[in-house]
Amino acid sequence: GINAEYGDPNSRYTYTPKDIHTNVVQMEATLDNWLERLLKCEALTEDEVKKLTSKGREVLQREETVQPVSSPVTLVGDIHGQWNDLVEMFAIAGHLPGTNYVFLGDYVDRGYYSIETVSLIICLKVRYPDRIHILRGNHESRGITQVYGFYDQCLKYYGSPNVWKYFTDLFDYLPLTILVDNKIFCVHGGLSPSIDTLDHVRSQDRYHEVPHEGPICDLIWSDPDDRVGWGISPRGAGYTFGEDITARWNLTNGLTLTVRAHQLVMEGYNFTHNSQLLTLFSAPNYCYRCGNQAAIMEISDDFGMMVQQFDAAPRTKGTQIRVTRTTPEYFL
Repeated sequence: GINAEYGDPNSRYTYTPKDIHTNVVQMEATLDNWLERLLKCEALTEDEVKKLTSKGREVLQREETVQPVSSPVTLVGDIHGQWNDLVEMFAIAGHLPGTNYVFLGDYVDRGYYSIETVSLIICLKVRYPDRIHILRGNHESRGITQVYGFYDQCLKYYGSPNVWKYFTDLFDYLPLTILVDNKIFCVHGGLSPSIDTLDHVRSQDRYHEVPHEGPICDLIWSDPDDRVGWGISPRGAGYTFGEDITARWNLTNGLTLTVRAHQLVMEGYNFTHNSQLLTLFSAPNYCYRCGNQAAIMEISDDFGMMVQQFDAAPRTKGTQIRVTRTTPEYFL
């Protein structure tokens, strides 16, 4: 069992440090084999996904709801199942474990390769837990994935919803926010009228489905706006928040910048609210038709920040993706 692996004295197995070392080496070899296949866009088997998500849960439940991360680190916005572009991004920004990453959520739905994309990201997290940190986006939920493609892809590929269930159960363990060097606050959506301080975020119980309202919903769904104060969100979840809200949040919590994803921006990045807020979007030519660039932000250990833009991965003739699914538009 799991306890035996960590040398639980109540276990009927007695593991020596040598046995534990052997287990770790075997697990790393298994993960490396899975990564090799996922980097060729080969999906794992249902049983392998079950093992991967079980390991993922062990790793993620040890992390905080405001997970501290140190620079140097590269911040990445929405990916949305665009596996080719994720692999292109690694080629541009650096491969793990040589480069540290923070992913801001939305790994699945919309794109053609949600299964391979989320499997790759979780596999990297389990293999290099201190090198890559991953947040929960609004698409890392049971309800949204049943509408925008991930559920259907799992059902079609595996013939049952089991793999979808393994992943969506795992999503309940994802941290909601990340704090880089105590100065840069990372979240998928935005701010909440119910939350004034980082300690308020830390006090949230995150281990469940994203609620339809309340502070956790707001962090995952809200958007910045040109109007001051709080506003009703056209998305039907979360709020809109003005420059005054961002300024107060950053000042109260000793932050220099809040970084979020969640919205398509044509240049891949957008500084707003007097440069106190950055939106990053990392799915180029979103939905294979929006024509946008993607961007990531590299934070060096001397606190230098550099935004890097990139275009959709070149597709060789014959591998052109044919998108036939008609999903509801909601907000692109």
